[in-house]
Amino acid sequence: MVEIFQDIRKIYMFSKPCEELLPHVEFYSQSVLDHSAQDIKHEFSTVKMFPSWTPTFYINLGTPYYIDLKHTRHYVKGDEDILILRNEDVTRHKLPADNIFTVKFNPGSLEAILGLNQVPVMDKIIPLHQILPWQLLQKIKQPICFEERVEIIQSYLLAAYHQLNNHDHYIKMVNDCIGEYQATGMQLNTSKIAERSFITSKTINRYFNRVIGISPKNYFSILRGRNALTAFINDKENFIPMDYGYYDLSHFHKDIVNFTGQRLTKHQL
Repeated sequence: MVEIFQDIRKIYMFSKPCEELLPHVEFYSQSVLDHSAQDIKHEFSTVKMFPSWTPTFYINLGTPYYIDLKHTRHYVKGDEDILILRNEDVTRHKLPADNIFTVKFNPGSLEAILGLNQVPVMDKIIPLHQILPWQLLQKIKQPICFEERVEIIQSYLLAAYHQLNNHDHYIKMVNDCIGEYQATGMQLNTSKIAERSFITSKTINRYFNRVIGISPKNYFSILRGRNALTAFINDKENFIPMDYGYYDLSHFHKDIVNFTGQRLTKHQL
């Protein structure tokens, strides 16, 4: 199964964060275990995900699995939990009995909530017990429902966020620039975004590399590619490439190949 090209969401349950964490947490999720998803799970043995620069917790509630990161295959034991950045393509090799509880943060938000800069996480798999208390992880792993797990981790993240009381200028500026890029229909280049944010091109580059670990130009390209491809998959007939800053459909196709390494025709699109 390939992210965006295929509906990866149908094998997971999702929950949005509370309003206070909404700028920082994209979602909580957990594998669907009921019979309705078992036939789908048996159809594939891998889940491939494209770069997003979103720090993600994988809390293992089930069986061991392998994960491919930076051309290296890692074995994750049944009792191991991990943090990855997803700055490269990531492929998780799975079994039908998989049961993963996930917390996906927005870029830079690991630092905003827990005070942990995401740049050192690039190309690495970090044991989650180095980030979260052991007692918290064990509480989440109890035989409880998805909603209870969300409540447990969200309460912890809220408390940490309040205690940190983070007003980091770098994080705020990066978030403001991303918001400006999205609000203007992903049409503007880095220089225009910097101008609208009253900073120089040199400054915006320094801020993005400090907070996210990538230049704004490259991050905006990934963000545009992910959003445009999702819109194209969802409604091919009404997709307008100019809405996402592309010159034409050919420009969009070329950008998607650069982003995913795959042609749309491979997926009969």
